[in-house]
Amino acid sequence: MLDSSGKVLKEGLMEKRSDGLLQLWKKKHCVLTEEGLLLHPPKQHDNPHHQQQQVKEPGKMKELHFSNMKTVDCVERKGKYVYFTVVMSEGKEIDFRCPQDEGWNAEITLQMVQYKNRQAILAVRSTRQKQQLLVVQLPGHKSIRNSQNVV
Repeated sequence: MLDSSGKVLKEGLMEKRSDGLLQLWKKKHCVLTEEGLLLHPPKQHDNPHHQQQQVKEPGKMKELHFSNMKTVDCVERKGKYVYFTVVMSEGKEIDFRCPQDEGWNAEITLQMVQYKNRQAILAVRSTRQKQQLLVVQLPGHKSIRNSQNVV
C-alpha cells in the first residue's frame, strides 16, 4: 500500500481509459508520490470527507506502486493531449491521457526511475553488509585477507 502521508510531488486531473467494453476515458484525480501513483475519482477529491469514503469504498481508489511498474510506454501527442501507457510488471497496460503542457508521462517516468535506483542502491548496500558479516564470522578471516593481500 502506498504511503498517502508521503510527499506529494504532483497532483491534478488526468484521464484513464476504462477496462470495460467501451473503453471510455474517465477523469481521475491523480497524486504522484515517491512511491507511486494514486488514482481517485474526481468527486472523491472534492469531498472534504474523502478519507472516510476511501475506507468505505476501497475499490474506488487505485494504487499504482512503482515496485509493480515496468515502464511508461507508447507516448503519443495528438491534438491537445499526450497519450501514454503504464505497463505493470504482470503485463497489464493502463492507458492515460493528459493535456500536453502538464507533463504527467515525463514526471511518472522520472519518479519511477528514481524509485528503481533507490531500490537498487538499497539492494547493493544490503548485499555488501551481508558479505561483511560473513567475512567477520568466518573462522580465520585474517588469514583469508592476508592471503588476498599477498597475491
